[in-house]
Formats: sequence, structure tokens, C-alpha cells
Amino acid sequence: MEKETIFTLITWTKRLLGLIAVLLWIYVIFTISQSPASFMGQAPYCMASTMLIFGILTAVHKGLD
Repeated sequence: MEKETIFTLITWTKRLLGLIAVLLWIYVIFTISQSPASFMGQAPYCMASTMLIFGILTAVHKGLD
């Protein structure tokens, strides 16, 4: 494949993975917010899921470079 084609494919793969990560994050945060626990009980799960989802996304983005 040409370099330009590979670059375009990697760019669109990154965009798609970013969209999937954001949609997954919204779903997880929404699910956590529906629990009957107080905000203080939900906060660690929100922080952990955010760090995990976007940490994996960052690692994948760096791996595609």
C-alpha cells in the first residue's frame, strides 16, 4: 500500500476508536449515575472508568503512530 493510503487508514482508525471510547465512556458514566449510591460512592467508579477507558485509548493511539 502507498504511504498516503496507510496514513489515511490509521487516521480514520484513530477517529473511530476515539468515537467508540467516548460512547463507551458515556454509557459507563450513565450506568454508574443510575445506581442508588451517593455521589461520594459513585465518584471513585467514575474516576476509575474514565482513567481506564481513556488510558487504553491513549495507548492504542500511541501504538498506531
